[in-house]
Amino acid sequence: MERIRRGAEEILLEKELEERLASGRPLRVKAGFDPTAPDLHLGHTVLLNKLRQFQELGHEAIFLIGDFTGMIGDPTGKNTTRPPLTRDEVIENARTYEQQIYKILDPERTLVMFNSSWMNEMSAADLIQLASRHTVARMLERDDFHKRYTSGQPIAIHEFLYPLVQGYDSVALKADVELGGTDQKFNLLVGRQLQEAYGQRPQVVLTMPILEGLDGVQKMSKSLGNYVGIGEPPEEMFGKIMSISDELMWRYFELLSFRPISEIEGFRREIAEGANPRDIKFLLAGEIVARFHSADAARKAKEAFIARFQKGALPDEMPEVEVRATEGVVTVATLLKEAGLTRSTSEARRMVGQGAVRIDGERVEDFELELPAGGRHVVQVGKRRFARVTVV
Repeated sequence: MERIRRGAEEILLEKELEERLASGRPLRVKAGFDPTAPDLHLGHTVLLNKLRQFQELGHEAIFLIGDFTGMIGDPTGKNTTRPPLTRDEVIENARTYEQQIYKILDPERTLVMFNSSWMNEMSAADLIQLASRHTVARMLERDDFHKRYTSGQPIAIHEFLYPLVQGYDSVALKADVELGGTDQKFNLLVGRQLQEAYGQRPQVVLTMPILEGLDGVQKMSKSLGNYVGIGEPPEEMFGKIMSISDELMWRYFELLSFRPISEIEGFRREIAEGANPRDIKFLLAGEIVARFHSADAARKAKEAFIARFQKGALPDEMPEVEVRATEGVVTVATLLKEAGLTRSTSEARRMVGQGAVRIDGERVEDFELELPAGGRHVVQVGKRRFARVTVV
């Protein structure tokens, strides 16, 4: 239970989980992923890491690809509906998921399923019967539905089907435990209710926190540009992790590292006693790169990172600044001026032209280069001007 609790936001109900674990029967532990994009990022691996822990404890992991639900379109919580995917998009994205998950999960103990397997067999009458197991009042308890309803924004009927289908997945799979992000709690609880309605013992619900992206504010997202893709080249992955703040580093250690909690607490003590946080961050970046590539790739990425910043030219401390994006992006010239690294945009253009500007260690050659909101970058002008800049 100590391993299972690590990093978890909530376990509903913990006593039920303890009873099932005590039975000695291998549990069916489910986590669902909609194939909305072809690449997984570190935010997705928070759930995968928890699935791996259950596998190591002798249980069966079910990696459920929501190819059917992906074509419904789940509300995002941003007062809009996530666009439904085409069948071809779903198939292509699902194929890449299968290639990526085994960098974390044990193939021998992983069951990959598609919820179209049972949903495509369901007739219209069956779907109506499923809908009869839930009420509109209960559905409007979901936070994003409630906000849209009270503000007079439309909710399409098909959106109510999404939690029902996700819940029915647990019925079809006879899940003992379902994992999900904190934003999925309502849907996971629908699964409990439907299992009970179909005569099954309700699943235990375990929610995991939503991992913040490189900016330390918004959730990790490819669309926000604050992500680390698990398929990215080693040097790029290493550099992105090194760009996070010292405070965010501990969050990443808790949710992404496989190191024992006692070892991580030891790192905290080392820093309190005067150790350089950058050296501890090297360990985090190296562990993650090694997981998705190799130990040799991690070593080379570290060497390249150090060389890029001229063997320690990157200062231990640098100002943390925020630069506001206009319509979701900011140009390099504007970023340099707003971050206080140049006195004007004309000076910024001149410094770029002289090859004196680096972002995340890479020389910038275009002063009109646009950086998206949500990104976090180490910006250098000349040899002595540095800032850690978050684009908001």
